[in-house]
Amino acid sequence: MRLITYQQAGQQRLAATLDDHAIDLNRAAAALHRSRGAVNAQALADATVPADMVAFLAAGKDACLAAGAALNHLAAIDREEARRDLLILPMSDVKLLPPVPRPPKIICVARNYAKHAKEANLPLPELPILFTRFANTLVAPGDPVIRPTVSEELDWEGELAAIIGEPGYRITRERAMDHIAGYSVFNDVTVRDYQFRVTQYTAGKNFRASGPFGPYLVTADAVADPHDLPITTEVNGNVKQDANTNEFIFDLPTIIEHISEFVPLEVGDVIATGTPAGVGFKREPAEFLRPGDSVKVTIDGIGVLENPVVAEEDALAGDGADGFA
Repeated sequence: MRLITYQQAGQQRLAATLDDHAIDLNRAAAALHRSRGAVNAQALADATVPADMVAFLAAGKDACLAAGAALNHLAAIDREEARRDLLILPMSDVKLLPPVPRPPKIICVARNYAKHAKEANLPLPELPILFTRFANTLVAPGDPVIRPTVSEELDWEGELAAIIGEPGYRITRERAMDHIAGYSVFNDVTVRDYQFRVTQYTAGKNFRASGPFGPYLVTADAVADPHDLPITTEVNGNVKQDANTNEFIFDLPTIIEHISEFVPLEVGDVIATGTPAGVGFKREPAEFLRPGDSVKVTIDGIGVLENPVVAEEDALAGDGADGFA
């Protein structure tokens, strides 16, 4: 399934995408229970197919099976009735949020492509290099990335994100893939001069509205091999990064085993797996994102994540221009 989180009337809700429509899985499940004569149809739907992404992932295979049954039931519902009851919504009418709007943790891997390490004139790491990103930096698909007033060195970093579906501590690499619920697209937009002021990456990676994420969470069963996915980043239609996840230095089992050695992984945690070569600050001359630019990250089979870039002063003057948060 391709899952999204969308916003409606101030609520965040879960849906699956089908062609150019969003299917509200919780409402579809309630409709299925009503068709079976259940007087507590909505309560049953809330228990089996939660409307919240993290709660849905925590419910595991049972929730996926219940969602599948709800989707099958849609064929028996009049399409106009389904639209009226908000079971089916045109994607053009849906306000997308990051698929996991408030992850418990966002853990990012640095220097996970050999060519990226080479372009940065840095050695290949012996262990995964990790840093954290804060949830309130995330940017919804289509919402603007903000270039801060304090720097002009705003850089792109297209990445594959893995989302945890089963919690665990000190997970073995043999079991690691079982803990992944699905995959998404991430853009670890970085303010370079703040990143390199000191040896820690935190400041440069956590500016306001600097973490585009989405649009979909593609469930793990729908991805044949996450270690063989073409990934590109474009700025204004010009390809800047062109790689494949088969170039990872550290694969997902290694990353998950390493992270979970020291911190328990929780449902909804996001692991950004690192960016390939082609970042702006190592180009000659250096290139950085500017207001008016559009940055797009594409991962085959996972999705296309596109965001405009705006100046901070313009974002502050606007209404809600700083993304979903």
